[in-house]
Amino acid sequence: MSSLLTNAELSLGIYPERADPHENAFDRWTRGAVGGALLRLRPFRARLAALATAAGQEADAVAQLDDAELASQMRIKSRQAMLGGNLAPALARVREAAWRSLSKRPFDSQLMGAAALMAGKLAEMQTGEGKTLTAALAASVAAASGSPVHVVTVNDYLAQRDANEMAPLFAFLGLSVGSIVTGMSLDARRAAYASDITYCTNKELVFDYLKDRVAAGGRASRAQISVRALLGAEKQTGMLLRGLHFAIVDEADSIMIDEARTPLILAEKGPTSGDPKMYKQALALARELTAGEHYTLSLQRRELNLTEAGRAELYRRGREMGGTWLSAKAREQLVSQALRAQLLFHRDQHYLVSKLRKVEIIDEYTGRVLEGRTWEQGLHQLIEAKENCMLSEHNRTLARITYQRFFRRYLRLSGMTGTAREVAGELHAVYGLEVVSIPTNRPCIRIRETDICCPDEATKWLKVAEVAAQLRERNVPVLIGTRSLEASEQLAVVLKRLQLPHRVLNARQDAEEAEIIAEAGLPGMITVATNMAGRGTDIRLGSGVAEAGGLHVILTEYHDSPRVDRQLIGRGARQGDPGCALAIVAFDDALFRELGGGLYKLLARTCSHQLPPMLLKLLRSHCQHVAERIHGRVRRDTLKQDRDLDTLLAFAGNQI
Repeated sequence: MSSLLTNAELSLGIYPERADPHENAFDRWTRGAVGGALLRLRPFRARLAALATAAGQEADAVAQLDDAELASQMRIKSRQAMLGGNLAPALARVREAAWRSLSKRPFDSQLMGAAALMAGKLAEMQTGEGKTLTAALAASVAAASGSPVHVVTVNDYLAQRDANEMAPLFAFLGLSVGSIVTGMSLDARRAAYASDITYCTNKELVFDYLKDRVAAGGRASRAQISVRALLGAEKQTGMLLRGLHFAIVDEADSIMIDEARTPLILAEKGPTSGDPKMYKQALALARELTAGEHYTLSLQRRELNLTEAGRAELYRRGREMGGTWLSAKAREQLVSQALRAQLLFHRDQHYLVSKLRKVEIIDEYTGRVLEGRTWEQGLHQLIEAKENCMLSEHNRTLARITYQRFFRRYLRLSGMTGTAREVAGELHAVYGLEVVSIPTNRPCIRIRETDICCPDEATKWLKVAEVAAQLRERNVPVLIGTRSLEASEQLAVVLKRLQLPHRVLNARQDAEEAEIIAEAGLPGMITVATNMAGRGTDIRLGSGVAEAGGLHVILTEYHDSPRVDRQLIGRGARQGDPGCALAIVAFDDALFRELGGGLYKLLARTCSHQLPPMLLKLLRSHCQHVAERIHGRVRRDTLKQDRDLDTLLAFAGNQI
């Protein structure tokens, strides 16, 4: 379990981190092909179970220690474990510390999860199995050995909540803890990163890393470092982070897979927002172009390209309009972005317009607003013009990186999620992370009811409302998941018309998330939530709910990945609680229409748009397989582009 690296593996940057690996295609193929099966070919879970058992055997002796002795021994045993020694003594002591400070005695399954994290693995732990405490156990062992730890999660609420909840454990062991949230000053961030353990969101962490890189002038080459040494250049000061030592990434599949397609771009405001008239002209011109003739569009891949006929038409119109339109590069980029703004980005799905008439991006995977984020290359301004909003300033790119390249730079990387087995190969190929499945503490007794396919969306909403009403009469709480803000509000209209009391959780109610989730398990409560809003928080069952059957989860549309479906289903029936899950979908859902291909057309002709369960399962599997193949290719392309850009910058010694 040693974290010692060779000189080739260490970065020559401004603080400790792992150097970017130089792999060829065969290396990447080998890791991808073999990685997903590695942990099934050896008794790794048995080793984790043995560690938990060994820690349990020390419980009586450890319980005799006073608090000071316990904390002192914790530091000694942790250092030994980090240098490759036996981890069980450190686990035994951190378990006792958790009991004394939090009144929580970690289960064996949580000790197994912590051991997997310490070994640099990705622990697949089912929802409700206590990943927050599991991460804190591993973070305590690592930090007690002297290694700074970053616990990375998906939103500010979870980062702050988890840091506060686990603070008594860290304080008991003499460890400091900080949290990073949106809007913090640079001094406050620097202080939080100076703590032994720092809780932060993936986005805030990466942007702070990019700020350090920009402040330091990028990653120095060997030649530059030698020159600086000869000139007596001082060591960089004022950095936010202390290095990339040890990361525990919660909801790892969401961060490392789902969000890996989008590069993280650090930008500064430009001097102008552009000419509003020019954006309006571009939108008007885009509306006059014909699909198939002037441009090709792939909704599945979200790709749009001008044809030769399209370029010729823009050349003709550009000569008439003059000015900027005479430049081939400018007019083609502007109209291409205008087409994307109109055809690929939709209000209340990809963005919302706030009460202040401001376009705000919606996170596709969490349903939350991405504060302060904008699209680049004029796309954001074109969407603002489309919605008749005031134009924001252009951004100038200072630095960019993908999650794929960032997380590979940690000296020790680990992660947790409830859904990783479908992407085990990719996680190993890209991040070198092996997936190990941790058994549940109690058997899962969730009932998975037969999915229902309705002929169209309107019928689907009525059916969802009907089922919710029946469950409400039995005092059963219902969590209804939708894929978009627009869909959640469409369903809310139907529920209101039928006089069914309910609460909606989407990007418009971000601030009320904790309150809404806290009440979602009360008897007869109906909660409509976009995508995975509320992910990472437990829905606790109210009085009498367990006897009534537990929380009932309804999916109203399949997602591109079955992992996300499982994440939503996993919101109910946690830790041995009762619960049910059901999908009520429509034959005209976007997933089926856009990715069903020939199979969808065949079923449309033969099944009257209402599929029996077996055919519904077939169509779902086909569409999700197509979607995952497309997304996987996009992620590979994004990583390749990032590598290529870094190679170009390397010639100037200005890598990020």
